[in-house]
Amino acid sequence: MPPSLPQPDPNYAITRIDLPNASTHGFQVRMQRRGIKYAKFFADRLHGHPQHALTAARVWRDTLIEKLSDQARICERSPRNSSGVVGVSKITVIAANGNSYRFWQATWSPAPGQRRCVKFSIQRYGDREAFQLAVEARTEGISD
Repeated sequence: MPPSLPQPDPNYAITRIDLPNASTHGFQVRMQRRGIKYAKFFADRLHGHPQHALTAARVWRDTLIEKLSDQARICERSPRNSSGVVGVSKITVIAANGNSYRFWQATWSPAPGQRRCVKFSIQRYGDREAFQLAVEARTEGISD
């Protein structure tokens, strides 16, 4: 039996807020993605019970994460990303015999603690097609 992966925190990005002097009790969801901050407060009183407020906070957070992860992520070229597509990079592998091989590589994380990677040979497919195959592989990998 394979080792089990750590379970994600059910209250990721959710904090309990209790300020009795201000009569404020509830759950705050706060996240930041690509420099944009997202926040929403779920009051116990508005939802009728602390557990109902927590459930509403989790639903809002999960919906937000799903919405943000569906968006294609294209970035500008930088020293850290020469392809312009997150998770796709051009690599060179030097074999034990000294020969070097160039690939376009796609990487993604299908679950916490897991990493997937696939390479497409530039020699076999040509630069443009190998790049396109890597982009498609990553897109399929993150949508599974």
